[in-house]
Parts: sequence; structure tokens; C-alpha cells
Amino acid sequence: MPSIELKNVSKYYKNERRQEVALQDVNLKIEQGEFVFVVGSSGSGKSTLLEVLSGNKKPNRGSVYLGSSDLQSLRRWKKGQIAQTFGQVWQEPHLMRKRTVEENLEIAAMIKTWSDSAARRTVKKRVEKVLGLVGMQGVNHKYPVELSCGEARRVELARALINSPDILVLDEITNNLDDDNIWDIFHLLSELNQKGTTVIMATHASQYVNIMYRRVVTLVDGRVFGDVKRGKYGDVI
Repeated sequence: MPSIELKNVSKYYKNERRQEVALQDVNLKIEQGEFVFVVGSSGSGKSTLLEVLSGNKKPNRGSVYLGSSDLQSLRRWKKGQIAQTFGQVWQEPHLMRKRTVEENLEIAAMIKTWSDSAARRTVKKRVEKVLGLVGMQGVNHKYPVELSCGEARRVELARALINSPDILVLDEITNNLDDDNIWDIFHLLSELNQKGTTVIMATHASQYVNIMYRRVVTLVDGRVFGDVKRGKYGDVI
């Protein structure tokens, strides 16, 4: 599994003829197998950081490396391969509304030979497994509109896990979940991390960050203001 490194990364957005800074001169390295919380107030750049380090957005300046590969200079076919390294859950819902939960997960598994019944059976087993991992057994044939916000979040996590990615990138995944479900999610993420999966999570859930006692990266106005190996929410040294 590769490390991720951002070197002098800046990202800007144009807003009503003005240029707004989302990230500025960010230098950050995340080693394989780390569990990293990205924290900060709304608008501090957390979501943009996750999108840049996973290759979904290009920085205006600087470079992003996955192992020795510069994500900005990859050829299109290679980018497709790199994308499978990441399992991602974003703040905005990404489930296809006109597809069942099972179909959403099957599509994420990117099965090429739909006519191959043996391959379909294998995918269905994977779907059952990841839905079980997130506590969502029995929803295979439901549509996203039939799920609560919290249930939809767990299905999105299942979709992120369907291809057994090396790196999980999670943006406020605990939103709309109750305490019991949040602890279940953190227990699962801890188990995956212990098996070698890198976990990078943006969150406002300070009490869980403090209890987990993992690496905490704090952003303020698009800059890394704190980076503490075994830290708590808001640590800057």
C-alpha cells in the first residue's frame, strides 16, 4: 500500500470574480496504514484536502504523490487503476436514486461481464458481506429514497468497501448517525486499520476524535495549523 504526500499544495476557487483560497502551501505526508483525523471549522479546507489527496481535484499549485506516482501527470488509463486504491464517502449523497442498494454496490464493483452468472454470484456475496459489515443486512432491494439519512451513510460506506481499497477517504461519515451506530462505524474502521487499511477522516465529532487518540491534522484557513501523532481535537503541537 502506498503513502500519500502533498508538496506545497494550494487550491483556489473563483467566486464572483474573486479568488478564494481553499488550501494554501500544504505539506503533508500520510504513511500507509495510518489513521488520520482531519479537523477544523467549516470552510477550513477539510473537504478540499480530501478531494485533492484522492485525485478527484487538481491543485492549482504543488504536487500530490501516491507512492512514487504524481497524480497530476498520470495517463488516463493509469488514473482508473489508481482510483481503485481509494474507497470514498463524501458529504453529499452519491447513491443513484433509481438503482437499488444492491445495484449501487454492484456498479461500484465494476463488474465487466454481467452475463457471467458465476461472476454475478461472486459480486452478490461481496455485496452481502459489506452490507453485513456496516449493519445493513436485508436492504439489498430497497431504493435510496426508502432509507433514512443515517442508513444511506452506512450504505455509502459499504459501497466504499466493496473493492477492498487500500485507502479510505471519509468526509463527515458520522453525520446523522446515533451514538451506537457511530461506535459501530469506528469499531469497524479500527479493525480495517489494524489490518493495514489507511483511514483518512474529516470530522467535527470532537468527542470521538479525543477517545480514538489517533493522528490529528488541524486546518485553519486552508493551512495546516496542527499535526499531532496521537492527538486530540484542536491540538496544535
